[in-house]
Amino acid sequence: MIKCLHKYWLKEFIRIFIIIQALVIILFVFIDYLSHMDRMLEYDVSFARGLWYVVLKLPYMFVQFTPAGLLLAVISVFGIMNRNEELTALRSSGISVYFLVKPAIGVGCLSALLMLFLGETLIPVSMARSNHIRYHEMVENKGVVHSRKDFWIRSDKMLVHINFFDPVQKTVAGITCTTMGAGFKIASRIDAAKGYYDNGQWILEDVTEQVYDPKIEDYQVTAKPSKVITLDLNPDDLGLVAQKTNEMSYTELRGYVEKVTAEGYDATTYKVDMYGKLAFPFICVIMALTGAATGMRRFVKTNLPVGIAVGMGFCFLYWFVFGFTASLGYAKILPPVVAAWVGNLVFLCLGSIYLIQTE
Repeated sequence: MIKCLHKYWLKEFIRIFIIIQALVIILFVFIDYLSHMDRMLEYDVSFARGLWYVVLKLPYMFVQFTPAGLLLAVISVFGIMNRNEELTALRSSGISVYFLVKPAIGVGCLSALLMLFLGETLIPVSMARSNHIRYHEMVENKGVVHSRKDFWIRSDKMLVHINFFDPVQKTVAGITCTTMGAGFKIASRIDAAKGYYDNGQWILEDVTEQVYDPKIEDYQVTAKPSKVITLDLNPDDLGLVAQKTNEMSYTELRGYVEKVTAEGYDATTYKVDMYGKLAFPFICVIMALTGAATGMRRFVKTNLPVGIAVGMGFCFLYWFVFGFTASLGYAKILPPVVAAWVGNLVFLCLGSIYLIQTE
C-alpha cells in the first residue's frame, strides 16, 4: 500500500514536471534567440551559430528553472489529489501529512544533488562557450585579452596589464602600464596597487612611475599617491570579457578565491558567489516542502490556480531575498557565508511552520 502510494505520487510528479520544464525551456529558446537577433545580424553571426549560443545556455537555465518547476509540479500533484478527495481518504486511513511529504522531500534532495552535479561538470563548460560567443563574437573587438584573472589591454602605444578586477565594485588592482618608444624600447612604466574609474578616466593609487631619460640613458623613478591615465576602456568593457562565476565550478571558484586572497586582493564578491553555488541548490528542498504544504491546503481543493499563484509568489519572494542578501554580502555588510545561506534558513523555517499548520 505504502510503496504503491509513493510510486503513484512519483509517476504523476515526473509527468507534470517534464511537461512544465519542456514548455519553459522551449519558450526560453525562442525568447532568448529573438532578443539577441539584432546583435547577431549586426555582427554577421549565422543562424546556426546563434542557435548554438542559446542551446549552450540550456544546462544553466535548466538548473535555474528547476526549483520553480519542482514547486509547480508538487503543488499540482497534491492539488489534484486534494480536489479528487484522495488526500481526505488517506488522512481518514491514518496516514499523516508528514508521510505524504516524504516523496516530495526526496525529489527535492535528488534535484539539489543533480543541480550540484551539473554545476560542477557541464554548466561551467557550456557557459564558457556561450559567453565566448556573446562577448567576443557579438561585440566589437576592444583589444582586450584575458586569462583566468589577468587582463592585457592595448590602448594606442600603451600596453596595460591588470592583475585583478572586481566586477561588483568595478575596481582594479595590480596594474602595470607600459609605453613603448622607438626601437621597441620601453619609454615608461607605471605600476599601481589599485585603481578606479571616474568621469571617463582611470585614477590609479599608490603609483610608482619609471620614465626613460635619454640624457642619462637610465630610468628616473618617482612615487606618487595617485595618477590619472586615459584608456579606451571602461569597467563595463572589462565586465564583458571577465570570466563569469557561472563559468567556474565550485571547486574552481574556491581555488580562485584562495589564490586571489593569498595575493592580497579582496575576493569578497567571489566568496559570496562561491557559497551561493552550494546554497542555491538547497532551494529545491524548500520548494518541495512549500509546494506540498500549499497543495494540501483546503482552498486548493476548489481553486488550484490560486494555489499555484501562492506558490509562485513564495518562489519570487525567495529569489528576491536571495538576491538581496547576496547584495549585502557584496557590500560587506554580511559575511559571505551568511549572505549565501541566511535566505535558505529563513525560508526553511517558514516552510516548516507552513507545513505544520497544514497538518
